[in-house]
Amino acid sequence: MPKKIKLLPHLSAEVLENRYRSAKDPVERSHYQIVWLIARGRTTSEVMEVTGYGRTWIQKLSRRYNEGGPQALGDKRHHNPGAKDRALLNPEQREELYEVLKGPPPDGGMWNSRKVAQWIEKKTGRRGVRAQRGWEYLKKLDRSLKVPRPRHHKADLEEQEAFKKVSRSR
Repeated sequence: MPKKIKLLPHLSAEVLENRYRSAKDPVERSHYQIVWLIARGRTTSEVMEVTGYGRTWIQKLSRRYNEGGPQALGDKRHHNPGAKDRALLNPEQREELYEVLKGPPPDGGMWNSRKVAQWIEKKTGRRGVRAQRGWEYLKKLDRSLKVPRPRHHKADLEEQEAFKKVSRSR
């Protein structure tokens, strides 16, 4: 017979269900769903099947709930100590990057994650800033990645212009 996880009675199954159904944060919602299913007597395998989470995470989350109650559920990454200290740019530099992104990059073309990473390297003096960090800063500053429209390597521009002239406009 499959083994069931035992939960401490911090909250009743009904309260857990209500919190699961009313949670706005998706991480908190899935945590409450897992704990609620366990509180209703579901096996770990059944919870895995319903939620899509693995056995190890379900057991870890159950231990967290048993040790800390409902306060232990939810996304704890928001309280990650030292995250501000590990940021590549301080608030003034972020503002400067935001303003710089309004114009074209120094080498022309369009801003992309690689160019933002290079700008961060020059501004901070750090070496080896990866394009992924440039992408993260583009997203933090609500900038979308601008990429030129792709062109086929065999495209004939004259033929395309001739086609545009003879095709009927809609």
